[in-house]
Amino acid sequence: MNIMWFCIPAHGHTNPTIEVVRELVKRGHEVRYYSFEEFREKVASTGAHYISCDRFLTPLDKASEKRMRQVSTTEMSVRSFEITAQMDGMLAGEIAEFQPDLIVSDSACFWGKLTAVKYKLPMLCSTTTFAFNRDSAKYMKSSFKELADIVLGMPRVKKAMAALRPLGYEVKSPLDIVQNTNDTDTIVYTSARFQPCPESFDKAHYRFVGPSVRAVLPKEKTGRPLVYVSLGTVINDHPDFYRCCIEAVHGQQLELLISCGRAFDPAQLGALPENVTVKEYVDQMDVLSRASLFITHCGMNSATEGLYMGVPELLFPLTGEQRAVARRVSELGAGRLLEKKTAASPERLRAAILSALRDEGLRAAALRMREDFLSCPGPKGAADFIEGIGGKAKR
Repeated sequence: MNIMWFCIPAHGHTNPTIEVVRELVKRGHEVRYYSFEEFREKVASTGAHYISCDRFLTPLDKASEKRMRQVSTTEMSVRSFEITAQMDGMLAGEIAEFQPDLIVSDSACFWGKLTAVKYKLPMLCSTTTFAFNRDSAKYMKSSFKELADIVLGMPRVKKAMAALRPLGYEVKSPLDIVQNTNDTDTIVYTSARFQPCPESFDKAHYRFVGPSVRAVLPKEKTGRPLVYVSLGTVINDHPDFYRCCIEAVHGQQLELLISCGRAFDPAQLGALPENVTVKEYVDQMDVLSRASLFITHCGMNSATEGLYMGVPELLFPLTGEQRAVARRVSELGAGRLLEKKTAASPERLRAAILSALRDEGLRAAALRMREDFLSCPGPKGAADFIEGIGGKAKR
């Protein structure tokens, strides 16, 4: 089977796909993976044929770049439509030469989904967040700022959609692209238990395969409990929050490890207490294997990795999507939401950390989620489902 695989330039959307692609290649399928230079090595390691798409990323001015880092729905939609137009000629040639049997597209990858529609090719959606329909969308409570961005940005979005129509792409709205119906064949990298409103998704078309993560065994907890803090790889420029975490554990019998990314210079945090370490990046699964508590922004992959390792979580979401993940973790009893006033007060945060570390109920719920994830079919199950979809398309 010839498979065209499309993904957006984001670690959280790329990483879960790697083991699935590796499994497909191992089974003899030819996969062309359309991605970006930052991910070349990961994609190539699977045996898939990496196709670079960097040349289709037009430069951003400072204002647009700032909006992208703030996960502006308007900016991401306009950018995605522009990339679709830029890639049109190249993809026409790829389809004529490669003759794909199936397109697999990330749920947020407009150019992948629109290409499948334009050329009337069978498509499967690769969903690294929660599966998204009218029912599960209720979990995503947008802030006033996010709603204003959508409303005020609508003229720009409509203009970008109109520019695609002469190229043969009929687009009604970004929502129509992102939202799946029960007729959309979809793999979701979580369990049915973790997915909000799982009963609203047709079992024939949706396969909840569980987290696609590197298998690491939890390590025995010795010495001072390790509290791990990460706000992900996108919206991680929050030095005030990191300072609050540092002050909260100062003088406590705890270890604190902060992974802060490259959004700011860690030297801004000043001199660190002996029980605090700050790094730009870490091997997150290794750290979680040793951690007793995870303070997370609730990106889908981060929250999932924490629960996969059976680690209770303090939840500090920053976007609507992250608030949906935080709500679900909280409902399952494996985490507690950090209110803004708590996240801004070292005293309140210290109390929240110590309380979470003492709470056996949180720990037990996190371990139940680990067992749930381990029971999922994983990359092999995802590959089985993809092969089934591709087989039906050939008949």
